Amino acid sequence: MEKTSVLNMRKSVIKKDYIERTYAGWLGKVIGVRHGANVENWSYEKLKRAFGEMTGYVHSFRNFAADDDTNGPLFFLRALEDYTYTRELSAKEIGLTWLNYAPDGHGFYWWGGYGISTEHTAYENMKHGIMAPDSGSVKQNGIAVAEQIGGQIFIDVWGMIVPGNPELAAEYAAKAASVSHDGEGIYGGMFIAAAVSAAYTATTIDEIIDAGLSVLPEDCEYRRMTAAVRAFHKNNSANWHDGFAFVKSHFGYDKYPGHCHIIPNSAVIILSLLYGNGDFSRTLNICNMCGWDTDCNAGNVGAIMGIWAGLSEIGEEWRKPINDFLCCSSVIGTLNILDLPWCAAYISRFGYLIAGEEMPSEWKAILMGNGAKFHFEYPGSTHAMRTATTDETHVTASIENSDEQAASGIRSLKVMFDKVQGGHAYRLYHQTYYRPHDFNDSRYDPSFSPILYPGQRIRAKVLNPQDAAISVKASLYVMDGNENKRYYGEPVVLEPGAWHELSYDIPFLSGVCLEEAGIEFVPLEGWMSMLVAYVDDFSFEGKPDYAIDFAKERLEVWNSLHTEISQFTYLRGLWTLEEGQLSGSYSAGSAECYTGDLDWTDYRFETEIIPKLGEGHYMLFRVQGGIRSYAAGLGSNGKLQLLKNDNGYTMLCETDLPWKAEEGCPISVTVIGNRIVIEHEGVELVTYEDDDRPYLSGQVGFATMNGSHTHYNGFSIKGV
Repeated sequence: MEKTSVLNMRKSVIKKDYIERTYAGWLGKVIGVRHGANVENWSYEKLKRAFGEMTGYVHSFRNFAADDDTNGPLFFLRALEDYTYTRELSAKEIGLTWLNYAPDGHGFYWWGGYGISTEHTAYENMKHGIMAPDSGSVKQNGIAVAEQIGGQIFIDVWGMIVPGNPELAAEYAAKAASVSHDGEGIYGGMFIAAAVSAAYTATTIDEIIDAGLSVLPEDCEYRRMTAAVRAFHKNNSANWHDGFAFVKSHFGYDKYPGHCHIIPNSAVIILSLLYGNGDFSRTLNICNMCGWDTDCNAGNVGAIMGIWAGLSEIGEEWRKPINDFLCCSSVIGTLNILDLPWCAAYISRFGYLIAGEEMPSEWKAILMGNGAKFHFEYPGSTHAMRTATTDETHVTASIENSDEQAASGIRSLKVMFDKVQGGHAYRLYHQTYYRPHDFNDSRYDPSFSPILYPGQRIRAKVLNPQDAAISVKASLYVMDGNENKRYYGEPVVLEPGAWHELSYDIPFLSGVCLEEAGIEFVPLEGWMSMLVAYVDDFSFEGKPDYAIDFAKERLEVWNSLHTEISQFTYLRGLWTLEEGQLSGSYSAGSAECYTGDLDWTDYRFETEIIPKLGEGHYMLFRVQGGIRSYAAGLGSNGKLQLLKNDNGYTMLCETDLPWKAEEGCPISVTVIGNRIVIEHEGVELVTYEDDDRPYLSGQVGFATMNGSHTHYNGFSIKGV
């Protein structure tokens, strides 16, 4: 990431409540998307017939699966980390960020067809060398494709990173929107980003709308529409239904080309902001009841209103079903299991970096990713923690964010179990891997890699309150989902009134998939008693040390069109399990799948490659996405090859290694800093130092290239 200060930029004074408002804005975004998701593309009439006047969520979910409206903002924002956070960031670099983090043809976006789905069209353009901003231009794609709704639905974060600076927000947003859109599509992105930025400092909704308009050309359709809706509202402010009738009559879908034009949906956003009268819930409900592209519109409105109204105005009825959990569907499986406090910190960090301002001392470690993974410092935050028990009686468990106790900072998580019995186990845990049964649907085709692995360490601080009714012991644990087996750290009897730091070094394990990491509380006495504990500074850290046996993995079937290999994501190609082995094949180019953590640095990675057909069989390491990685493996003419992917593979070096189809070939790669060592059967064959922008961290994976078919007979990885 670029570390230089931003030049020629209007100085921004970030307010004290910036971080909390960003959390509220991102929470509002997620709430809006969830609120509208299951009624997307319903008409106003259909919604009114089914639900009447909405007052809250109209559907419930075990967990809400991924959505393009939340995928796009978080992953496109990674351009600030991968390239530069200054205003020198280019549309081309944001476009490359698309290619790096989005799977090719599945998940993440609506892949509705070239020339139909704007995002699909832009991705294919860039994949074939038509880079941004040409990838989204009217000149390349025509006006109908270029002016669809996507120009604004992914854009909220570009306002969140420059609070109180609508002009700069619009500048970033124009570049981001131009990857896939043009014309009114870009103007919509500029409007939303400027409105989001203004929401941090505005005192009225009209100020927010004015700020959005201030960055647009005088003669654009977006301005004309907004002026018309505002004029109607001024003379007809009592009934939003009349307002929607006006919008449908003057700015309906029938007035614009394409599948989902930006203007009709933007009119719904303006309408709901005006008729919502500054109330978070009323504004979101009106927006959703209008119909059309409900999740997109309510997501944008939720971001604006969350920031403007603040956390205190977002009721528990909106927050509790989300529980701070966010599911995504990028190619990086560990980034598909997120919690909203992490998202807010990631976004807010750029706000301070761009403004050139010092981060608040109490937040700096959290914003920079150096603090506890789960810190509970945002009011009401839960970090997607969950509860479970072995007690078969009617035990009620609850968690709540609390300022009553804290090991560090000012908040912790309070967990309560009523009617507990001695000798039973009561658990607080974070889910570290998800499977299809954890969701109601396969929205945007999520897939996952665990966010915790054998070899790593988990830590947490726990307090049994001074006035505790019972004596309790606590231990950290992890659960292997493949065998439904738990592994425990040393138990500690909690002295009332004292914080205890628990730590557990997970041993080397083979053939496991860690699905839970948590704290198990066991009462040492009592019957029908209350168990209360406070938890703070829960963290994962350290290097991996484990092995995978593909015979123990499974095909996870979400629906007839969505099947994943457990613990893996994939970029493209046919990936499955055959004969207890991983199998990959593809017609052309590179088929790739990945697992592990983006932050892994130095490690030894071993596998057995079994070439079945063709001359392109590789293991991948230091994988940072679809266009950044290294590959080592079996190429043409009996060669062992080392390749580097920088939006296309190039040869770094090769050496002789005669190999035969159907015969297993053990290969190991050790990476330390920029030094790469490749061995075959313990013999060092390649040593290479990459001095040209080396990749210093990343996942592991596998690739089959040039029309090949490859099997892999398990693998192991150990941090060094």
